[in-house]
Amino acid sequence: MVCRSWRLLRLVAATLICIAVSSHAGAQGDLLPARIAFVHVNVVPMDRERVLADQTVLVEGDRIAALGKDVPIPADAKIIDGERSAYLSPGLADMHVHSDTRNDLAIYLANGVTTVLTMGGSRNSFVDLTVPAANAGTIPGPHVYTSFIVDGTPEYGDFLIKTPAEARAVVGLARTNGYDFIKVYNNLAPDVFEALADEGRRQHMPVVGHGITQLGLERQLAAGQVLVAHTEEFFYTFFSKPGSVQTDTPPDVRRIPEAIALIKRYNAAVTADPATYGAIVRQIGSRDVVDAFLATPDIRYLSPNDRLRWRLDTYVEKTAKLAPKYEFLRIFLKAMADAGVQLLAGTDAPAVPGMFPGLSLHQDLAELEGAGLTRFQALATATRMPGEFIARTRQGDSFGTVSVGSRADLILSTGNPLGNLATLRTPIGVMAHGQWRDAAELRTLKDAVDAQYRIATQPPGPVP
Repeated sequence: MVCRSWRLLRLVAATLICIAVSSHAGAQGDLLPARIAFVHVNVVPMDRERVLADQTVLVEGDRIAALGKDVPIPADAKIIDGERSAYLSPGLADMHVHSDTRNDLAIYLANGVTTVLTMGGSRNSFVDLTVPAANAGTIPGPHVYTSFIVDGTPEYGDFLIKTPAEARAVVGLARTNGYDFIKVYNNLAPDVFEALADEGRRQHMPVVGHGITQLGLERQLAAGQVLVAHTEEFFYTFFSKPGSVQTDTPPDVRRIPEAIALIKRYNAAVTADPATYGAIVRQIGSRDVVDAFLATPDIRYLSPNDRLRWRLDTYVEKTAKLAPKYEFLRIFLKAMADAGVQLLAGTDAPAVPGMFPGLSLHQDLAELEGAGLTRFQALATATRMPGEFIARTRQGDSFGTVSVGSRADLILSTGNPLGNLATLRTPIGVMAHGQWRDAAELRTLKDAVDAQYRIATQPPGPVP
């Protein structure tokens, strides 16, 4: 036991030293090449459905500085050669996560996820310290946007506001603490929500979140909510009367155009989460499904706390038969995609059993394709559309396309993702925050997390 513990400790120490050196170098311009040139790469720009063959993409700092066939390569540039066979596409975005650890951020990056939107419940230290470090590139991770979650009752354990005055005050509080969005939950009173939305507009803190039981999505979007945080929220507060008892019967598909017209009227975005809803459907009443999640090899990248929470989750105790609603959700997603609704991939990782940080986004893309979306439509939910959403709502950095001026969040893959989305699961390398990490370095990030969690789950024993 002592020997095994010592070996694990040495592995963790060595790996963390490598990560620290890499991160420090990424923060110090004189220690890394000021420029990186991707040469002979086939670019999937995601501005529209096309591939640009045999291109050079020049990155300066964390921005794409030039793209084309005849881009001059500075003498000090580090060269990444795609040998005319590799494909360069935008890094991926998971726009609904509940991660708040450095380890989760490293795992996202290792899976090609270069942007995440945390949707509430994060510890203060994560928002105050970890997020700025990740966004500066001083620790490995994606760019992180954050949401401050509020509700009108303590039922779900969220920050409680009960009056319009409290709603207005909380917007300023969230802004002072560095949050990007206000997330609303189910039980807010109508006047509290309206004050929140109004103050959010005034202070440039957009409102995102659930359907509100006493209000309904139509009134929420009219008041200025910019994002519906789950596609299934339409079941609860649009297709049925807000607050009504839910049944297992799906809505009438003939009402889908009505929902799409509402979304487009207010230029709202919708989180596309078929992988999450599908995981919930499969595990209701089935302990075996959750046991299978806990037995997969990827469990080694999930924190021991989350493993315990998955094991104790109560979805398995429910009796709803949601498969018909899941099929409706797939039809609804395809219709929204075809109508040009701004769909944002999001997975609730790791809050829902089966949704592993990083890996769950690839599952979501696969399920979107399975719902009938083209590969371009599916990939746009995790690239171009998140970038457009942030630019529209937060006036944030340009990202989500391979284009001059965009943030250089990039994945290099052996195959064309528009031919097979699964090629993005095993990248040749990933670039974020001006730092290029090849497959070996991405594996090092994952190994460090694995080693730490193995120590945490070992039986107690002496360690030298």
